[in-house]
Amino acid sequence: MNTKAISFIKSFSYSLVSNLIALLVSSLVILIIPKLIGIEAYGYWQLYLFYSSYIGFLHFGWSDGIYLRFGGEKYNDLNKNLFFSQFWMLFISQFFLFSIIFFYSIYFVTDSNKSFIILMTGICMLVSNTRIILVHILQSTNRIKEYAVTTMLDRISYLFFIVLIIFSSQYNYKYMIIADILGKLCSLIYVSYLCKDIVFRNIKEFHLDIREMFINISVGIKLMFANIASILIIGIVRFSIEKQWDVATFGKISLTLSVSNLMMIFINAMGIIMFPILRRANKKNLPTIYSTMRNMLMVMLLGILIFYYPFKSMLSLWLPQYADSLKYMALVFPMSLYEGKMSLLINTYLKTLRKEKFILKVNLLSVVLSLITTIVTVFILKNLTLSVLSIVFLLAFRCIISELFLARYLNISVIKDISVENLLVVVFIYSGWVIQGSTGCIIYIVAFFLYLLYKKKEIYGTVNELKTFVKK
Repeated sequence: MNTKAISFIKSFSYSLVSNLIALLVSSLVILIIPKLIGIEAYGYWQLYLFYSSYIGFLHFGWSDGIYLRFGGEKYNDLNKNLFFSQFWMLFISQFFLFSIIFFYSIYFVTDSNKSFIILMTGICMLVSNTRIILVHILQSTNRIKEYAVTTMLDRISYLFFIVLIIFSSQYNYKYMIIADILGKLCSLIYVSYLCKDIVFRNIKEFHLDIREMFINISVGIKLMFANIASILIIGIVRFSIEKQWDVATFGKISLTLSVSNLMMIFINAMGIIMFPILRRANKKNLPTIYSTMRNMLMVMLLGILIFYYPFKSMLSLWLPQYADSLKYMALVFPMSLYEGKMSLLINTYLKTLRKEKFILKVNLLSVVLSLITTIVTVFILKNLTLSVLSIVFLLAFRCIISELFLARYLNISVIKDISVENLLVVVFIYSGWVIQGSTGCIIYIVAFFLYLLYKKKEIYGTVNELKTFVKK
């Protein structure tokens, strides 16, 4: 086994373990919190998670620019004085924004619950956006082990505080929000220690380097807006559901989306290590690597859809008060397939090829489409089923457009595979939503088996390529 293969396996193992722990903690929280607090309180908890998902917007692509510019570099070769100044300039900017959010939540928001949520979102922004620059430095310089420990510490600390809340019988969504922030704060302290030669330096070495700041923002802002637009694709639908119906309905649908998207945590395990590796790879090998990864990923993602059937049955027994909303899982479960392919494969390649401008364009186009479909399904038709189904349609649209662009750039053909995969998704939704039960499960398993037969040659080829990679 060659050195590169050993390095890849080690990096993947660290990232996999950290993301599996994150998956386990998220699963426990998703299953336990709605059991402990009421439906309305759970809606407020989801509202905090919803608001906090947009806080990355407030560093204006500063950290993303560092990630893109220095991806593939070695940590020891970085200019520590430069990063020291950039880190503290970013912190000061976030503290200023937090001050604005603090005064807004105290003096302009009359609803006490929403005032608390906005204030906590501001604190989350300060902690998370300060931490992300250091996390991006670890990721871009391939310090995956340290990144993995940081991620694990975040979620393990969070789980520890949740357990304390459970044992003290203080079943209040506010304590759960505080637990989330404390978990992030613990990981910020730890990652600051890991990067102490960047964070803790003599104040005399600090330079107000506005030019470097603008370079990072100018590079990263397209990716940052692309990420925000990506969140808005689903966010517009979720926000409109909360406005058209109520917080309780918002909480129920959010639970369904959270469960359906759990696999994204696992998918990120590989996506995180692929960016610095692809940046260092020979561009001539990128099409072959893409085809190999694609074959492996799609078999896994389409196979995971089978677990919807037993998972939905167990959740209905565990959370009977959410049984009426869990049926929507049949419509949104495939979102993990499209989001997984975008996150691990397509976006990683587009970032490697420095096509963040295209990522922004396709995400903005999807946001416009999201606005149109939301107006029609939520406010005109007032149909919750179509509103939820539109989420998968929007994610599928973005994924297909992006992959066709990338395939054209790499000079490979994917149209036939995309058609077959989308047909399989249609079969899954039809069997899960219309037919349901064991019959629906059998129909999808048969369809998946036929897909494996169709892809048999490519699957064997992918396995052989992986074997060759390990043996070299």
